[in-house]
Amino acid sequence: MSDLIIGLPSKGRLRDDTMAWFADRGVEIQRDGSEREYAASVAGLDGVSVAMLSAGEMPRELASGRIHIGVTGEDLIRERMADHERIVRMPAAMGFGHADLVVAVPAVWADVRTMHDLDEAAHAFLERHRQPMRIATKYHALTRAFFAEHGVADYRLVDSQGATEAGPKNLTCEAIVDITSSGETLRANHLRTLDDGLILASQAMLCVSQTADWPAATRASFAALAGRMGLASDDPQA
Repeated sequence: MSDLIIGLPSKGRLRDDTMAWFADRGVEIQRDGSEREYAASVAGLDGVSVAMLSAGEMPRELASGRIHIGVTGEDLIRERMADHERIVRMPAAMGFGHADLVVAVPAVWADVRTMHDLDEAAHAFLERHRQPMRIATKYHALTRAFFAEHGVADYRLVDSQGATEAGPKNLTCEAIVDITSSGETLRANHLRTLDDGLILASQAMLCVSQTADWPAATRASFAALAGRMGLASDDPQA
């Protein structure tokens, strides 16, 4: 198959913002069918197909090469692709979907303001409780890399697939690493971000797969799309 396949978010604000972003650049994406039907097409461009996917599915489909272009958060790309520079190129930050991945601790920990303070608190916790401090998160790879960079060792990651920010209140963890946009949910759960606890300032990214097949016809479709959108390069693997 030689169609250029674009992976777009299937629902919600991310879908709407993505379609508006493309429309602002001269690419009209038309919804096909009802609101519940995950189908769309690109008007006026031959050889281009649309796959409607969840943001969480996008990194996997880009890595497998089943889609050529995809829109998802930078946090998901960096978390789920250990060698993301080899797998995808990110030619455009899209200016929406902003969220910060942060380290947050209970607000009552008055003496824990920095990652260095957290390291000392984790060591004291281990000595007192004979078990490592629990950090709840969905972002294991990014958390491990950030904690290693700051020399924090005495901790254990707890996988969180629900409301991560409720973990300390529910006594299922001591601190968290999670995405926040306004900080309101953290404050509502009596948490605060460490002064140097910003792991990643994420936003939606236009991603181009480096592992997909790029035959001549697909490259030509990409060139037409890139030209219409004003991308810096019409070479998908530049």
